[in-house]
This record gives sequence, C-alpha cells and structure tokens, in this order.
Amino acid sequence: MLRGVIFDIDGTLIDSNGAHAQSWVEVLAEAGYEIPYEVIWPMIGMGGDKLLPTASGIDAESTLGKKLSKRRWELFREKYLPALHPTPGARALVERMKGDGLELIVATSAKSDEMELLLDAAGVADLIEMRSGSGGGKASKTDPDIVQAAVRQSGHKPEDLIMLGDTPYDVEAAIGAHVNLVALLSGGWKDALWARFSRGGPARQRRLVARYSIVARA
Repeated sequence: MLRGVIFDIDGTLIDSNGAHAQSWVEVLAEAGYEIPYEVIWPMIGMGGDKLLPTASGIDAESTLGKKLSKRRWELFREKYLPALHPTPGARALVERMKGDGLELIVATSAKSDEMELLLDAAGVADLIEMRSGSGGGKASKTDPDIVQAAVRQSGHKPEDLIMLGDTPYDVEAAIGAHVNLVALLSGGWKDALWARFSRGGPARQRRLVARYSIVARA
C-alpha cells in the first residue's frame, strides 16, 4: 500500500537545472576552467561534491574545491534563485498528495539551508514537513544515502513509498534505496530512459501517474 512520496526538488518541484548548470559554468570560468554548459548540464542532479571533480578534476574537499562550491552557491542564490519558478503544477500536485493522506518527504543533495530556500522558491515549503539533505555523513546522489534517510524518517518500508525525480541520478539513488520511482520530464531529460519508466514500470507506478497526471499538468 502506498503510504508516502519522496520528492526531489531541483527540476522536479522547481525549474532550476539550467540555472545550476550556468552558475557552475561561471564559477569554474572565474577559476580558469572553461567548461561548456553542454558538459555541465547533464551532471546536474548529482551532488556538487561529485559534479566538481567529474567536471574539472578538482577535489571537492580541497581548499580550492570548498571555495568554488561556496562561491557557486552564493552566485546561484544571488543571481539566479530570485528569478526561478516552480515547475508547472508543482504546488497543486503536492497539495493533492497531502490531501490524500500521503506522507511527504524531500530527498535532495542540497544542504539544509539551501533546501529551505529552494522549497520556498518552489512554493511548497509549507506542505512538506520531512526533509533529507546532504551532510551529517550522508553521501549525495547518486549514492542512496539521502533516499535511505528519507525512508527512515518516514517510518515506512521502502516498498510503501515512491519517489518522484527528474534525473538518472534520482533513479540510481532510488534503486539503491529499494524505492520505486516515477521519472519526470520536468528537468529536461527527454529520452528512452524516461519512456521505459513511464510506460513499462510496475502497475502501482502507472496508477500513480494516472491518478495525478492531470494535476501535474495544471
């Protein structure tokens, strides 16, 4: 029986993937690393501690890595976050699920202070009480730690939960945590991977999509 829903934030509840990618491009350029947007964008969704070394070879735990990560968030927060909008139908979807009595949990690679700002920008901070972010020894996505922590917070079994996410990194994290996932197109990934999830997934996932698809398209 479905008892709860785990939400990713970026690309799922707020249209922010492009802004995250552009802020990484700009910060790396400031440091002398000219890495194109087209290279960075497909990495959005994995934790920044994984993106930075993957894109540039810079150790995220090094002095330079920590400096760039801090600067990147500051740039994103000041330049891009104020102009971002929720994904279409995000609040209506969350309200509907809450009204149906489902436990709602956020699972994101963002740190706690970043998470609150993102949820406010997504217009759903007042609807979702449980949060699972990076830090506290939890590895970021693609590792399953954050989703596993969300499962523990919910008090439910993994099979009684479902996750909504928009990148392959959400898929990997959900699989690692033994949680079924509905993959969304809102983050910009439009390929056969999502087609397999939306059309060939377990019956419960198809029922969930059918139940809430009209709300999500609002």
